[in-house]
Amino acid sequence: MPDGIEGKAPAFALGSVAKLVGALRAGSTWPVTMGLACCAIEMMAAGTSRFDLSRFGMEVFRASPRQADLMLVSGRVSHKMAPVVRRVYDQMADPKWVISMGACACTGGVFNNYAVVQGCDHIVPVDIYLPGCPPRPEMLIHAILELHQQIKAEPLGPDRAKVARAVEEAALAAIAPGETRSMNEVNA
Repeated sequence: MPDGIEGKAPAFALGSVAKLVGALRAGSTWPVTMGLACCAIEMMAAGTSRFDLSRFGMEVFRASPRQADLMLVSGRVSHKMAPVVRRVYDQMADPKWVISMGACACTGGVFNNYAVVQGCDHIVPVDIYLPGCPPRPEMLIHAILELHQQIKAEPLGPDRAKVARAVEEAALAAIAPGETRSMNEVNA
């Protein structure tokens, strides 16, 4: 029997229960801050009264990953900081989502060198990519609304943990931009 609410609901009610749970999850996302560079200023600005993230129930950025289910990775991620980002992600409550904010978090930006990870999707699975240098708070709000649509559409059922693991493994197995593989590695 599957864990969670879908294991206890009758089969005929699962569709409406899934829609209800999706709407409740989308309306209660709490972000954890991973402000690593200049994009963090725009992330903080999105919480001010001018842009008002509290309309979506997200006015408080959590300092503890155990109270959060949305990670906003804003700015460049150095190789030294990568294990910390991963540890915070692993400590977050399930289900969890990630928004990669800024060109540096998405692809490494202009920092194509040995010190910067070329995209935080090599560390954590990313749900929404938000490009820009830095992206405006309006763009962050739009990305959050797009994530809400994804959350509402996520299926419930016994396979959701398996699907999430498969997506994460595929994302982490991807090669970095500009990195090449030999034919022996491709055929293996």
